[in-house]
Amino acid sequence: MRRLYGLLVVVSLLSLLAFGGAAAQEEKVLVVGLSEDYNGLDVHRAYEPGGSLIHKIVYDTLVTFPTDSVSEILPNLAESWTISDDGLVYTFTLRGDVVFSNGDPLTAEDVVFSFNRMKNLKDNPAFLADGIVSVEAPDERTVVLTLAAPDPAILAKLVFDAFSVVNADVVRAQGGTDAENASEADTAELWFNDNSAGTGPYMVDFYEPTVQTVLVRNPNYWGEAPYFDRIIIRNMPEAATQKLALEAGDIHIAMDITADQLPSLEGNPNISVYSTQSDTLIFLLMNQDPEIGGPMSDPKVQLAVRYALDYEGLKLLGGAGTNTPAAMVPLGFAGALDASEALPRDLEMARSLLTEAGYPDGFTVDLRYPDFTYIGTQFSLVAQKVQADLAEVGITVNLVPEELQVSLEAYRGGRHGFGLWLWNPDYYDTLDYVEFLPGGVVGKRANWTDENADATILELRDKVKVETDPEVRNQLFREIQLYEQQSGPFAPLFQPGVHFAYNATLKGFNYNGQWRVDLSLLSF
Repeated sequence: MRRLYGLLVVVSLLSLLAFGGAAAQEEKVLVVGLSEDYNGLDVHRAYEPGGSLIHKIVYDTLVTFPTDSVSEILPNLAESWTISDDGLVYTFTLRGDVVFSNGDPLTAEDVVFSFNRMKNLKDNPAFLADGIVSVEAPDERTVVLTLAAPDPAILAKLVFDAFSVVNADVVRAQGGTDAENASEADTAELWFNDNSAGTGPYMVDFYEPTVQTVLVRNPNYWGEAPYFDRIIIRNMPEAATQKLALEAGDIHIAMDITADQLPSLEGNPNISVYSTQSDTLIFLLMNQDPEIGGPMSDPKVQLAVRYALDYEGLKLLGGAGTNTPAAMVPLGFAGALDASEALPRDLEMARSLLTEAGYPDGFTVDLRYPDFTYIGTQFSLVAQKVQADLAEVGITVNLVPEELQVSLEAYRGGRHGFGLWLWNPDYYDTLDYVEFLPGGVVGKRANWTDENADATILELRDKVKVETDPEVRNQLFREIQLYEQQSGPFAPLFQPGVHFAYNATLKGFNYNGQWRVDLSLLSF
């Protein structure tokens, strides 16, 4: 077995001998290499995609997706549900056999506490609960969710980590609260880094930021017990480090393999490789605020950038499975424009637009981005490609790589004038991409607000949010994407392939866009 695994076994044997144990047992340990993008484990503040790998197996949600797709909504903690005729009231019936990791039974009050805490913390995922008017528990197994307006995406939203259900009594004892002033009064955030209060197959043992996250098996899990006793998720920001560690047997899964690493890994009989199209959107942000974005706030410059990019060349950076979305809705989502409808590269058009904007000789601008690798996409390489593309129309780009959390804070605070970023869907419905419109989560990061947006896009946004007819929704999304091609502060770059490499003897590996891999289903 691998060196780490062997080391843990030796430690276990020595410990038993030292304390006179009756029988030495091997601890089954899974070690994962991951480019860590989260900085805490409070599930109601969860927002970064890397954290889903953990939250998926520590907590449960009312409903879920199949293991290997996001094709349908399945029961989970809720065994069934009904929807009122007006689409405003969802009534869930909870399973009767679920207990938390400390043995306490799951109740509807735990669901009420969890949803209200997530909403009232007002942290990054709270916007997902904006349409929820109330959550009530008329009895121990019934949860009634009332919406302000019909939301065709609500069940898909409830799969997201932040809607995970925690043991209300345990979290309250650690300073947690679901009160309206939770954003100021709740003091449980740090407790979650070394503890958990969920119903999933694993529990948090401890978390060392930027080093590792360690999970242990939940002895009271209500489902089938997982194979591994312990899961160690090591932070390995560099794809090269993950590859070397996998080849050396120090880790069992490398989560961030790059396309150029695939040929050598595919030739190794001890390693299996999995590649597919991701749902991640890599994009450029051009701030609408002239004081922050400078020339990038000019709509003609924004369009010039979209025409200047070499989309075919950018696609090569993502490797197998990479595609170019035509606008800000990734391929595969209902209503997405076909890839053939994407803007072509047109350098003459780009130069003409720059001249119209008053920059016939171009200008110089900083491009800020997190200096990391995510699912095989090296942001430094993408930034260099953007730099080279824009140089052809006279825009000089200074590359400004930043530490992930520092860059993330500035991006979320709307302080990136010109930025390179990614977006993973919070939930699997095209409505998630309304967040790129004025007043949306990403729209606000580009300072694109109702006040500086035109009436056309505001009207489209407001209509699509409440439209339930699939054909009408798709037509509205089409009009929104055609608008985004000509106007707005974003440029889609590509939708990368996602590549994993893992020990060939590992069984049960499946990919799901929401949480990537369910580690609790793996075994040897």
